[in-house]
Amino acid sequence: MNFNLKHFLLGVSLIVTMSAMTPAKKTFSAAEQQQIAIPTSGLFDHSNAFSIDFSAIESNNYFFPLPVGKVKVVDDNQALEISTSTGDAVKAMFAGVVRLSRNVNGYGNVVVVRHDNGIETVYANNAQNLVNVGQRVKAGQTVAIVGSDAGRTYCKFSLMINGGRVNPKTFIDLNSHILRKQTILCKKNGNYVDVSVVDNSEKQAKDIKDITLSSNEDKIDLTGLPKSEWSYPLPGSHVISPFGGARHHPGIDLKTRPNDNICATFDGVVTMSGTYFGYGNCIKIKHNNGFETLYGHQSRNLVKSGDKVKAGQIIGLTGRTGHATTEHLHFELFFKGHRLNPSDVFDNANKSLQQITLSCKNGVVKTQRNYFAKK
Repeated sequence: MNFNLKHFLLGVSLIVTMSAMTPAKKTFSAAEQQQIAIPTSGLFDHSNAFSIDFSAIESNNYFFPLPVGKVKVVDDNQALEISTSTGDAVKAMFAGVVRLSRNVNGYGNVVVVRHDNGIETVYANNAQNLVNVGQRVKAGQTVAIVGSDAGRTYCKFSLMINGGRVNPKTFIDLNSHILRKQTILCKKNGNYVDVSVVDNSEKQAKDIKDITLSSNEDKIDLTGLPKSEWSYPLPGSHVISPFGGARHHPGIDLKTRPNDNICATFDGVVTMSGTYFGYGNCIKIKHNNGFETLYGHQSRNLVKSGDKVKAGQIIGLTGRTGHATTEHLHFELFFKGHRLNPSDVFDNANKSLQQITLSCKNGVVKTQRNYFAKK
């Protein structure tokens, strides 16, 4: 495929910067619906880089387009021809929104899906497209029926970032068809995007081990904790959905405005930053004090897996990625591995810490309220 490669440059060096992601849109301009290769609007509006943690993607959130197909690398390592049998179904690699679904001269019927993680996937040479522009698709959903050309039946598949093709081998083990468990950093560099593999697994493991050793006490007193050591996750927000209830809500939903700043509640290490089930763009942090927190539905994640963060540091922007009907923050909290109602720890009305002592013994978390503590 003759894609415009000026938007892409493949890099292999380690780059350390903040991350950002863009949610898939449901509506697209006329140009986006006509052109296979086109820059992704809004991808670098708030940051010059974003990361994708493929190690955090569950197996049911990734599918190879034709699992039993035979792979041939073509177009100078920028695309794959996946040969298979007539009538086979072509599957969406990740969840996303269909940006283009039409016949393109020279490529046959083509489907382009814009994914929540900033990647776009291209499925060409289809006998029939089975999805429409603006349609939301799940990972593994059939998007087309494979087509034939010159006596061969195959799908011509490629991945794009900001309109430029990425070497598929950067993301996928072509022998096993399995997604590589790694973090990819995509950094804007003029008219190009540098793509690099970030190997922080050993550093992250050490940081988490250090945190675990420093937080092995089964008791924490939040009374009078200095403001420098904690932060409310979304200042200025109000609760739109509480913990528990009939739908067994595992956290609380906080709302302010789209693309508002989300803060880390305590010091810690980011253990996951990427798309995660219905949470959309999601961040998990393991904290020094025995807490773990989860932040969901971001429009963009501004930290990557392995980053050390401080209380109050901006880690993401509110959005509606994943299963969300409005822009908000879904916030979950755990102590010593046990899920808590975040409202037991944070006073949501006053955006302050509850004056309590938490203890964990024999797998049971108990709360002691310090009624006479000064707030």
